[in-house]
Amino acid sequence: MTIAESVKEAVGLGQTSGAPASREAMSEARVPLAYRDNCAGLLIPLNKCRHDTFFAIWKCENERHAYEKCQYEEFKKRVAKMEELRKAANNEAAA
Repeated sequence: MTIAESVKEAVGLGQTSGAPASREAMSEARVPLAYRDNCAGLLIPLNKCRHDTFFAIWKCENERHAYEKCQYEEFKKRVAKMEELRKAANNEAAA
């Protein structure tokens, strides 16, 4: 387990709504490093669909919506964690 994975797991961001993609699967699918997050398991089939349909945006709607929902859920988790950390810092400063 890498440091980034252990930090994500410690703050509760290690779980995904879809199946997690392994490093080998992400490398094989040539997912850019910036997109290798908890939602990469949904990005791989989306990119495959896009490639197979010559980027016809109306043919991969379900995959795209699943990926975007996953990204939004991860964003909400990060915002909630940041608010929790901010409240804890304010409580420490007030004490």
